[in-house]
Amino acid sequence: MATAADVALLILRLVLGLTMAAHGLNKFFGGGRIPGTARWFESIGMKYGKFQAVTAATAETAAGLGLAIGLFTPIAAAGFVALMAVAVWTVHRANGFFVLGNGWEYNLVLATGAVAVAMIGPGYLSADHQIFCHCWQNGWNGLAIALGLGLAGAVGQLALFYRAPAKADAPAQSDG
Repeated sequence: MATAADVALLILRLVLGLTMAAHGLNKFFGGGRIPGTARWFESIGMKYGKFQAVTAATAETAAGLGLAIGLFTPIAAAGFVALMAVAVWTVHRANGFFVLGNGWEYNLVLATGAVAVAMIGPGYLSADHQIFCHCWQNGWNGLAIALGLGLAGAVGQLALFYRAPAKADAPAQSDG
């Protein structure tokens, strides 16, 4: 039987997960769609913009839906960590903390919320519990999976595909 904590975890998973999934689906169906997202990724220094756009949209949608339904919860949380770490590094880190200044507070909240769910476990009202009869991996294992896999994914993504864009507004150097 579900407890108040199970319902609270369900609410948290749904808000975090559906927010992330909506972000991914917006790359597919909103605004500039994949071509516009691809151009934006290239403008911030990501190589192979179309590949990045499709990969990010798919990962955001999958990680979000995975967390929302509570399926392989620490792996879904690792997706949040990887996605948000890359976003912070490529877009938000130079802008300070606050989201109103395009800072990284929103990214921190999404990733931290997902990691907390991975540690606590998704609760009784989750696919993990219904399929595996328990919370698959939680506690320290959930933390290790969410942070370890997530940070490894972010570092790999950045090492393979990110090159800081040249500063267009920097004055040209002269010889004298």
